[in-house]
Amino acid sequence: MISPLAYVDAGAKLGANVTVHPFAYIDKNVEIGDNCEIMPHASIMSGARLGKGNRVFNGAVIAAEPQDFKYKGDSTLVVIGDDNVIRENVVINRATTPEGQTFIGNGNFLHEGVHISHDTHIGNHCVLGYGSKVSGNCFFEDYSIFGGNVLASQGSRVGTWSMTQTGCRFRKDVPPYIVAALEPTTYYGVNSFILSHQGVSDKVIKHISHAYRIIYQGNTSLFDALLMIKDQVPMSDEIQHIIDFINDSKLGIIGR
Repeated sequence: MISPLAYVDAGAKLGANVTVHPFAYIDKNVEIGDNCEIMPHASIMSGARLGKGNRVFNGAVIAAEPQDFKYKGDSTLVVIGDDNVIRENVVINRATTPEGQTFIGNGNFLHEGVHISHDTHIGNHCVLGYGSKVSGNCFFEDYSIFGGNVLASQGSRVGTWSMTQTGCRFRKDVPPYIVAALEPTTYYGVNSFILSHQGVSDKVIKHISHAYRIIYQGNTSLFDALLMIKDQVPMSDEIQHIIDFINDSKLGIIGR
């Protein structure tokens, strides 16, 4: 399962049924779980920890040194879960410090040319479109979706079941359940098609829409908008998550 034309360091740990194609490079201090496939010219650098069933395509670089002036050459990590698809020329930087971690969960799809910078956390079942770039210390909740060539600035957060359309760039947080669009990037509506497809009831989707009307069209402060949501919108897990997400925001949310 390992081509004689690939380089696999003697210190790397590979699980069962791992396929390593010709001209792939696997460095020391690497762990790759069962049933992974490493395509030609992919580079798995020191500090990479891959779970099971991952596919890493041609030209991808996993655990590249962080592009961070605070990096002092320490041995740091990228931790990747199971069943991820990492397409051609994706670059994932490892953490800046030994205490940190670049983390990618399970079942994500990173399209060609995606760049994930140091100490970023990607949850589960996220989709990042062609050429999207994610700066350091970002946080993606599960089921986040990017179109192509989206730029996420340092430390920003992306909420669950949000869809950020192609070409957007943002420096604030993208709240959950919305479509983000336009320039500058702002709230464009509720991601109702995806939510409905995932079994969220029409009633709850209407409540989410009501909450975001208060936030974006209520002509009031964000603090007062959250109080109005608590008073006017029937509570559910989704509404509570919107409130918690905004309360936890350090950068503020897009469009506000």
